Amino acid sequence: MLQTVTLTSAVRRHVPFATIVALVAWFVLAPSQPSSAADMSAPVQSHSVQYRSEMIDGLKIAYREAGNRDRPTVLLLHGFPTSSHMFRNLIPVLAQKYNVLAPDYPGFGASDMPAAEDYDYSFANIASLMTSLIDKKGVDEYAVYLMDYGAPVGYRMFADDPERVSAFIIQNGNAYEEGLREFWDPIKAYWADPSRENGDKLRGFLSLDATKWQFTHGMQNPEAVSPDNFWHVQYLLDRPGNQEVQLELFLDYGTNVPEYVKWQALFRKHQPPALLVWGKNDHIFPAEGAYPYKRDLENLEFHLLDTGHFALEEYGPEIAANMLKFLAGIETAETN
Repeated sequence: MLQTVTLTSAVRRHVPFATIVALVAWFVLAPSQPSSAADMSAPVQSHSVQYRSEMIDGLKIAYREAGNRDRPTVLLLHGFPTSSHMFRNLIPVLAQKYNVLAPDYPGFGASDMPAAEDYDYSFANIASLMTSLIDKKGVDEYAVYLMDYGAPVGYRMFADDPERVSAFIIQNGNAYEEGLREFWDPIKAYWADPSRENGDKLRGFLSLDATKWQFTHGMQNPEAVSPDNFWHVQYLLDRPGNQEVQLELFLDYGTNVPEYVKWQALFRKHQPPALLVWGKNDHIFPAEGAYPYKRDLENLEFHLLDTGHFALEEYGPEIAANMLKFLAGIETAETN
């Protein structure tokens, strides 16, 4: 069993200082990616992020790709209300060692956004699209980073084919009812009665103030969070028809809760190695949702971080360092 770490400063104590310095330097000094379309026929190089898309079930699914395709794949599944943009700094670091894929769900990022009345926005459908994407990319096995909405998407993929998932990296992604606290009360009311009135009460979650709050609440230094996050996200949320898309997903999130027991049983049966890096000050997915993973996952490395919902914004270098160490350990174990 991997060592369990519960202290919020544990990452800094257990990761070599030189590693953190190198990662910080990479995050700060990495060259920005060109905005023009990349040559889609060119091979993906280690640190060159490509912005690609695939047509799946009639939808354009956009994704970021980097790294060596001959190396193991790390699939990065984003949360609400962002997109693969949330992984913009993590991808080049992981790409030094791995093949990295970070898709945008329909209605998010650069993927297509069909009108809510024309498409079934559900977590089951998103999981199916993500599976089709990795099938098209020829990925047989993958480690998966699960954050927020990425958790039910990734766990549904895991439930469909557990042997395909080599490892979990869990960051503020829920699979236990203990994690659905008072923040979720108005959303639960919408699950119980999906009326227009109850849906309209949730539109406040789609405002600029709410978006800023998600990125800054619980952070040690909110002023260090780039406001580019707010403008990028809010532009997408403010597109005509996107609020209806998000309301459909708020409603459909309720279908994930009955699946929790199934996912937990699969955790116990298959015991995938897991790295948990969780912002403990998150009001949406609080630390109460992190601890239950210890009940079911025997090979769990557990880190609570003194930050909020979007932990990568404040703990990006530490999370990246822990991921590289964790994934290297899995490779070593597989070869021994």
